[in-house]
Amino acid sequence: MTGWREFDQNLVSHSAAHHLTTIQFLLDEFGYARVSDVARHLGITRGSVSVTLKGLRLRGLVIEDEHKHLGLSEEGIRIARGIHIKRILIQTLFRDVLGIDDEVAEQDACKVEHLVSDDTADAVGRLLQKIETGKAPQQMQKMMKELEKESSGTVSDFPSEKVQKFAELLEQRQTENEGDTK
Repeated sequence: MTGWREFDQNLVSHSAAHHLTTIQFLLDEFGYARVSDVARHLGITRGSVSVTLKGLRLRGLVIEDEHKHLGLSEEGIRIARGIHIKRILIQTLFRDVLGIDDEVAEQDACKVEHLVSDDTADAVGRLLQKIETGKAPQQMQKMMKELEKESSGTVSDFPSEKVQKFAELLEQRQTENEGDTK
């Protein structure tokens, strides 16, 4: 299992993702962004923002003009918009498909938005479109209705015995599938 190594290969860290999306939000909302605006929006110090922005500038994602106004390069815009779209898709998946409380769905989407690959986000988007247009397979629509009925709202002792046994079954199935492909 080498997937954990890919974690270090992400384009941006969680903190950098927030900085990029905040700059994009401020530019869209107010037409400008300064270090102090980013700090205020994120609830952190200007010094913390400056440290993160230094790395983003060095990577060519953030630009700063002579008036200290911040902007994003084309690549910075692409990354910020991609992260924002991933957050929307993942939050919608968690909330509307899995029945997760909106606040928890928002927090969890925030945690993974910068980690999810573009391929996975695209697949989530296609799935949500099929569900939205009623073109999801009948079996999936039935499963979603069952999930809504089963959703208790909170999970206190994760994993439940039922979920643990199911995860073991899935792991066994994956191991068998990997053996078939060798």
